[in-house]
Amino acid sequence: MTEPENPVALVIAAHPDDGDFGAAGLTAQLARRGWEVHFLVCTNGAKGTSDRAMTRERLIALRRDEQREACRRMGAKHVHFLDHEDGELVYDRVFLEELVRAIRTIRPHTVMTHDPQDIVIRDSFINHPDHRATGTAALDAVYPTARDHLNFPEHLEQGIEPHKTREVLLWSGNNPNYDIDITADVELKIEALLAHRTQFGDREEFIQFAKERWRSEDGRYLERFKRVVLQF
Repeated sequence: MTEPENPVALVIAAHPDDGDFGAAGLTAQLARRGWEVHFLVCTNGAKGTSDRAMTRERLIALRRDEQREACRRMGAKHVHFLDHEDGELVYDRVFLEELVRAIRTIRPHTVMTHDPQDIVIRDSFINHPDHRATGTAALDAVYPTARDHLNFPEHLEQGIEPHKTREVLLWSGNNPNYDIDITADVELKIEALLAHRTQFGDREEFIQFAKERWRSEDGRYLERFKRVVLQF
């Protein structure tokens, strides 16, 4: 990846831990190269526990703290939360405005987010509806909405200028075209994910699952993306 004039990346994830699954290795690599990496988590993480004693308020607070710790381990210094209800995320104008505002404020060269195209991924899991809503809204925010000053003109009144993102990387799709070798960072990626203690209680079982998922046929560990380089 060529170093841009504005080495800023924005990871837009539906839930706490999604961005870690999708791009923790690349995030760590970018951070070491001096990039400023932001995480934007769109939902509150109020779902996803088998603990019957866990309250939603406590789970939300725990998952926020877990995401902050995971980002610290990855080297991402900025974490933002939108707090939409987990499992009920709707792509509407309110959500689109929030993403456009984030893009125009953070001004990333690269946006990383969910690939929203496929519902069934590699014939092994279903793409969560929150993931699909996030990926679709993020792509629409990147192009064309954040670029055109006539979209959400109130931003101009607030001193927030339009912005052109130059690169998009989509994770967890069926047709990746861009591989990042994370072999040297696979342990760091695992440690970032293990910060999410409410989600991954069985450390050894999770590590085995994760390594099998990311290992390529030649023994390297990869993060795979659909890469879109915007030409204008």
